[in-house]
Amino acid sequence: MKFLLPPIVLLAAACLVPAHAEVPLGTVAGSDVAFEGMFQVDGYWFDNDVLDLDARPDGRDRATGVRRFELALKGSGPGGLGWVLGYDVYNETYLDNNLTWSFGGDGAPKHTLLFGQSKQPNSLEELSSSRNNDFIAKAAATSTFATGRRLGASWGYDAEDHGATVSWFGRNLDDDAGGAGYGARGWWAPVREDGRVLHLGLSHVDRDTEADALRLRARPNADMAAVRMVDSGALADVDRLATTGVEAMWISGPLKLQGEYFLASADRIGNPGYDASGGYASALWTPGGGTWGYRGGLPRTSVADAGLWQFGLRYDQLDLDDGAVRGGRMEAWTVGVNWYWRNNTKLMLNYVDVASRRTDPATGARIDDDPSILEARVQLHW
Repeated sequence: MKFLLPPIVLLAAACLVPAHAEVPLGTVAGSDVAFEGMFQVDGYWFDNDVLDLDARPDGRDRATGVRRFELALKGSGPGGLGWVLGYDVYNETYLDNNLTWSFGGDGAPKHTLLFGQSKQPNSLEELSSSRNNDFIAKAAATSTFATGRRLGASWGYDAEDHGATVSWFGRNLDDDAGGAGYGARGWWAPVREDGRVLHLGLSHVDRDTEADALRLRARPNADMAAVRMVDSGALADVDRLATTGVEAMWISGPLKLQGEYFLASADRIGNPGYDASGGYASALWTPGGGTWGYRGGLPRTSVADAGLWQFGLRYDQLDLDDGAVRGGRMEAWTVGVNWYWRNNTKLMLNYVDVASRRTDPATGARIDDDPSILEARVQLHW
């Protein structure tokens, strides 16, 4: 009953909140100010194999609760200026907090200078909006290798059918990320028309490590799982980490095919380098004639007043084994359905089947661990 109450309250609120993407607050000093938010409640039911994924002794094998409660103020203007102040009040973490200046456009390439905290230019899935995720959890490779929000500066170039972003970054506002580095992402859409897009992208991020330490690990595609299925262990001699990603996406009417592959190379001090890799491929189908928009090298989900259904399938894999480092390997299949009810409410249901193997560091024995998970999410956004 405790788990049922938050979704019921959330759905009741959805009936009262106007179905808009944002709430306009007026104009202040020439800047049009708007208020945005997103609230997510998740439930995970674990069919454990070896590891106890909820790590609780009560035998319930489930995890439920609030996943995110994000609030943001955004401003546009005057001129090409823009700003955003964002905070996740549940997780107590800072979101995008930056100032931008855009110029050009109107048939010419658009340039954008950004100062502050933002997502770094890498990974199609990481850069896409969390409110329009295709699946409840991001692919394990994205969660492991993509560099998220950092403080820094960037320059973006957008010519509609191709573009690029370069950035320099340090730590983040929460002061819990790794060292400074730089990133770059370029994308090209050789096919770009209504309901039909071919997207190709390439990214590279090179960063320092904090105190020469690195640890790569991943949950079993369940954000509230208490344990990691694969884990490189703490490497205490890593000077820098360089991650290269390739991405592709094809949109044809109600069908979207998307995939990415990452290769991360750690430069170790006094030891051979360590390489880890992973990727995913997914398909999403929207019955009823819906499709996706495309802007700035990213897909854009649009929801009509009648709502929107989506059905998805994803395969992803992660390999943290290399040489003497036996971090393990993991594969997962995810089947999912999304229902956007009105313009500001989204219900999600996923089933995840995981196959993993790792080496016990104490005995050297191989451990096969193949759990499955039923996942659900209720989301309200405005």
